[in-house]
Amino acid sequence: MYQKGIKRALDFIIALAALPLAALIAIPVSIAIRMEDGGSVFYRSERYGLGMQKFWMLKFRTMKMDAPDIRNSDGTTFNSPADPRLTRTGGFLRKTSIDELPQLINVLRGEMSLVGPRPSPMGNEATYTGGVRKKFAVRPGITGYNQALLRNSASLEERYRNDLYYVEHVSFRLDAKILLLTAKGVLFRQNVYRKPEAETGFDDSGRRF
Repeated sequence: MYQKGIKRALDFIIALAALPLAALIAIPVSIAIRMEDGGSVFYRSERYGLGMQKFWMLKFRTMKMDAPDIRNSDGTTFNSPADPRLTRTGGFLRKTSIDELPQLINVLRGEMSLVGPRPSPMGNEATYTGGVRKKFAVRPGITGYNQALLRNSASLEERYRNDLYYVEHVSFRLDAKILLLTAKGVLFRQNVYRKPEAETGFDDSGRRF
């Protein structure tokens, strides 16, 4: 019941209500991005969504124009505070996750949810093995179970494991907890960048939250 109708309705209502505040934030952010290098304010990236349907995910641009796509050895996106591709404004936007705000448009369009597995980039199709494709049974999210636990520090294997856990346990209670933990992670700037050895996604007792 929740996943089939209520979740989408809540996504639309909350995203619509958040738009005025997002628009106020977007004004100074857009000015800062344009003033730094004169490039485009937004970044569009083609991603896989519900049912592996392709869509264009929106973000505020955090990198220099025409920056190359660099991946870690496991296929995850390279991110580092010393990344030369990052603009000064972009570094701040990433730490605060403000760069994700334009995805409220994706939520209103029905391409994304507030909570779900992060949209999957092109190029990792060979890694969708052993049931990983189940992650495409739900809409991708602005934040998700993996982001609440590890944010950007997770390995590809950890991301898939956490994505599948979410798909199998999606509920209003879990979504609410993910949103609260995401807010905490952003507030305290936790796991903004990939660590040499990411955490496991389990608490000290070995149980999921």
